[in-house]
Amino acid sequence: MTTDRIRAFLSQRCHEGPCHVVDLEVVRDNFVTYRRSLPDSQIYYAVKANPAPEVLNALAELGASFDCASVQEVEMVLAIGVDAARISYGNTIKKERDIARAYQLGVRLFAVDAIEEVAKVSRAAPGSRIFCRILSNGEGAEWPLSRKFGCDEDMAISVLEYARDSGLVPWGISFHVGSQQTNPEAWDGALASAAAIFREMRERGVELGMVNLGGGFPARYLRNVPDADAYGAAIRNALLKNFGNRIPETIIEPGRGMVGNAGTIRAEVVLVSRKSEDDDLRWVYLDIGKFGGLAETMDEAIRYPIRTARDGEATEPFIIAGPTCDSADVLYEKTPMELPISITVGDEVLIECTGAYTTTYSSHGFNGFPPLETYVI
Repeated sequence: MTTDRIRAFLSQRCHEGPCHVVDLEVVRDNFVTYRRSLPDSQIYYAVKANPAPEVLNALAELGASFDCASVQEVEMVLAIGVDAARISYGNTIKKERDIARAYQLGVRLFAVDAIEEVAKVSRAAPGSRIFCRILSNGEGAEWPLSRKFGCDEDMAISVLEYARDSGLVPWGISFHVGSQQTNPEAWDGALASAAAIFREMRERGVELGMVNLGGGFPARYLRNVPDADAYGAAIRNALLKNFGNRIPETIIEPGRGMVGNAGTIRAEVVLVSRKSEDDDLRWVYLDIGKFGGLAETMDEAIRYPIRTARDGEATEPFIIAGPTCDSADVLYEKTPMELPISITVGDEVLIECTGAYTTTYSSHGFNGFPPLETYVI
């Protein structure tokens, strides 16, 4: 939902192209909600969701730590004065020179999912703590993650042993249950796997200390999703079920859930047309599409709420597309979007819940279009 603060800001601005506005009050409220719902877990904000300095600053002031996917993100977080001890280098795919740079900057916590990655960390960041990411099927997620990241339980044990033998500190297990995870019970199976690895490593003389519960916490798009308290309760129950009275340190990495509902994109209707005289469906072309920041509409996985000044009038389904000369730049065609029948060229539309994974997906110059203009208020 577009906040009153965003509406007031937009009412005072006129733009030639689309613009994106993030309300920091919503971000702060989300942080407080996660801290209340999972009080025993440390919050590592997933910087990739929205790395705006204002967002990072606001979260740092509230006590957040940060999950970084690249050495450039590490440098962004350090640039606002955050101590390196509050940074996790959470990408399992890293150049050795980037590991070395992060280590030089003070980072001592690294994700791995392969012996080959451990070897790089041991050479470039000696003595650091590592956590091994395990596979998760992502069932229940609207943006499931693939087998690109993680390894199975048996390999995780080998990875952690190799880390110990390489002079690193095997610190824990991580997993990701899939982005926009709508099932609070999804963490149970992954925690069962993590607990089994903890037990096996204990028998091998290694006492692990941490479970990284990952992200996956959803934002509300067109459908209602459980609230943060429901996720907190389900995760606490799963921890008790699988770890008993030996619950390890836990961290969470909210990204979408932290900033998704804090942002709105204002866009403009460029064209409304049909493909033939007897076509049942009309097309609405906006001045923003997949390449302007709405990449998560790929396969129509994320369906953003679209608001217009004509809401309340009679509606019909429309195919929604972007402005570029690329046939892939169609947002919603398999399942068209209900919009007012009277929508026309020049109408303003508000694309809501776009605070996450939009500005960072925006191309810089595709078809000559400038990157998405962004404001943080």
